[in-house]
Amino acid sequence: MDFFETIMFPFKWLVSIIMVGFHEGLSSIGMPEASGWTWTLSIIGLVLVIRAALIPVFVKQIKAQRGMQLLQPDLKKLQDKYKGKTDQLSRQAMAQEQMAMYKKHGTNPFSACLPMLIQMPFFFALFQVLSGISTARDKGLGIGAMSHDQVVQFDDSTIFGAPLSATLLHNPEGNAFAVYVLSILMILAMTASQFITQKQIMAKNMSEEAMASPFMRQQKMMLYILPIVFGVGGINFPIGVLIYWTTTNLWTMAQQFFVIRRMPTPGSPAAKALAERRAAKGLPALPILGGKKADAEAEAAAAAALIEQKGQRVQPQRKNRKKK
Repeated sequence: MDFFETIMFPFKWLVSIIMVGFHEGLSSIGMPEASGWTWTLSIIGLVLVIRAALIPVFVKQIKAQRGMQLLQPDLKKLQDKYKGKTDQLSRQAMAQEQMAMYKKHGTNPFSACLPMLIQMPFFFALFQVLSGISTARDKGLGIGAMSHDQVVQFDDSTIFGAPLSATLLHNPEGNAFAVYVLSILMILAMTASQFITQKQIMAKNMSEEAMASPFMRQQKMMLYILPIVFGVGGINFPIGVLIYWTTTNLWTMAQQFFVIRRMPTPGSPAAKALAERRAAKGLPALPILGGKKADAEAEAAAAAALIEQKGQRVQPQRKNRKKK
């Protein structure tokens, strides 16, 4: 067993345990054990478990993203300060000031990638489990928590005539036409959902300062690069893996839609739309959230308002004392 296999071993067991648990639960309520739809729902159940467990990480990601967007004006000032200075000392000083700024505001540019990075071991584990189905069947073995009988059931299971373990480039026994059509449709759905998710963030949930920042150029690159990478890689993914990744992308898209509509970034088009909806209903504006800087400004404004109120209350008391 090589180093990568050693690392992936516990993830393969965890992925297979969750899938087998859902499979047995669905079988107990009357779904056929060898049905492709039973295993498909087991894969979707795996997505739901993983994404539900990642909700706290997603909340941290949202806070970090907002912190990064609020930092854009300060980052631009820092870049202007060191503009044209290419010597090593200046670059080192700029990097140190930038890291100190991230630390002060409790954010960093890598936080946005955290949910995807955490998901990747599970994704690779599922890929290894599904890719090894045929080999395990031939050798009379199981994979992780899947028994040999369950391996055989999975290998024989199909949806719309396409085996769940087949890929666009490797389909030894299944309906070739069904595999091609379903694989292409799933790859298109996977890449489109990923593109739409990132596009709605850029179009609706970024402030004007963030839109004009160098950070935005990186976001635009990622907008097109990631779907292309997963689209090209998708030709080697088993259909079961495509189902997993499409489902998790749809979860992300729905999750982002909820966040953008209900908790938008301050100064973004979505925040203005939310303010208009609340105003139309006669509701007060929501407090500005999104990071330590925004919280400090809100606290300062509240303190100023409180001081002003106290000052207004004190004046009549002084007048009364003078009359006495």
